[in-house]
Amino acid sequence: MEIRIGEIEYANCTPIFTALKKNFDCSGYHFVREVPSALNAMLSKGEVDVSPSSSIEYGKSFEKYCLMPKISISSIGAVKSVFLFSRVPIENLHKKTIGLTTESDTSVNLLKIILKKKYGHDNEYQRTPLPLKEALQANEGLLLIGDAALKASLSEHNFHVYDLGQQWYEFTGLPFVFALWIVRREAAAQKHTEMLLLRDNLLLAKKLAYDSYDSIALDSREREWMSASALVDYWKTISYDLTADHLKGLETFYRYAAEMELIPTQPEISLFS
Repeated sequence: MEIRIGEIEYANCTPIFTALKKNFDCSGYHFVREVPSALNAMLSKGEVDVSPSSSIEYGKSFEKYCLMPKISISSIGAVKSVFLFSRVPIENLHKKTIGLTTESDTSVNLLKIILKKKYGHDNEYQRTPLPLKEALQANEGLLLIGDAALKASLSEHNFHVYDLGQQWYEFTGLPFVFALWIVRREAAAQKHTEMLLLRDNLLLAKKLAYDSYDSIALDSREREWMSASALVDYWKTISYDLTADHLKGLETFYRYAAEMELIPTQPEISLFS
């Protein structure tokens, strides 16, 4: 049976998907490329079976999902692609309006937690599709993620820049799990054999990716706007693991999100097997 796999269109997913497609038989997979917020919606509706999707999506609807084990998109400190850009220092953002990328769900909630729990701020938020400089004419701060954040951080500007992965690590001392490989429970049941094979292939692809950043960078589409060495440096920043410490960081994120009523309740972690 075919498995419909969501594929995030960001540089942080390139190593895993490149290794998967290059080294394994993917004839039984249908890849659906989209931004995280769109894949969250497709996963929720059953339009894809499994996807590296925003960890907040699992938190909102954990009853209908389980998680691929030992794989995620995380940071242990700086992540280099989730940035708050601000016209003023972050300590001065109390009561200010923050513009939010339309592409993210997890990072939006991470920002709200950091500003409230770490800094004690109360803020207004509004979604905006505007690029960096235009958005910061209308708002005091702007959250960008993924390739847009990478590109903005490489551009010339005079704004204050805060890496949310680093902010979280300074606050908690734990990894932050931006995305999980989320599986719909009904797909896990109906396509169990195929999903087991995908699980095994993903874990092997992760290992191959870790060992092949240089060669992956040479042929990646991101080379159109980022050097190979910068890509390798970026990928080495990311943790694709899901260890006990990662799960502790994830549970801490969910606890804060539940306290702030960003999700209905703290979810139970259920791993696919």
